[in-house]
Amino acid sequence: MEENKTVYKSIDEYIALYPIDVQEKLQEIREVISEVAPDAVEKISWRMPTFYQFGNLVHFAAFKKHIGFFPGADGIATFQDRFSEYKSSKGGVQFPFDKPMPLDLVREIVKFRVNENIRVVLEKNPRKNLEK
Repeated sequence: MEENKTVYKSIDEYIALYPIDVQEKLQEIREVISEVAPDAVEKISWRMPTFYQFGNLVHFAAFKKHIGFFPGADGIATFQDRFSEYKSSKGGVQFPFDKPMPLDLVREIVKFRVNENIRVVLEKNPRKNLEK
């Protein structure tokens, strides 16, 4: 996690604190998530940019040498075979600054997470209307 204990009020505020090259990578990932999940709400959770739709979809954050992308345990497990060139853990994957961001992979993971959150909501309440 970042070394400081700053509490960010928005994703814009979070991104603005980083050097331009890091801001560009953070903005790229943000735009892809917004594109795939246009109804998701942006917020800060766990001091990281977060997209929320029927629960947390994904978190992401800048670190010293990488962008951490956190789609939860199922998001990691489902795509584990696609992370061979990245460091990953039970809940996250590291995208190094010195490699292009795998935006197509991020797109697929976010789609998976949206569908997973919808499935969970409907399992809990099959009559739930998920329309806006």
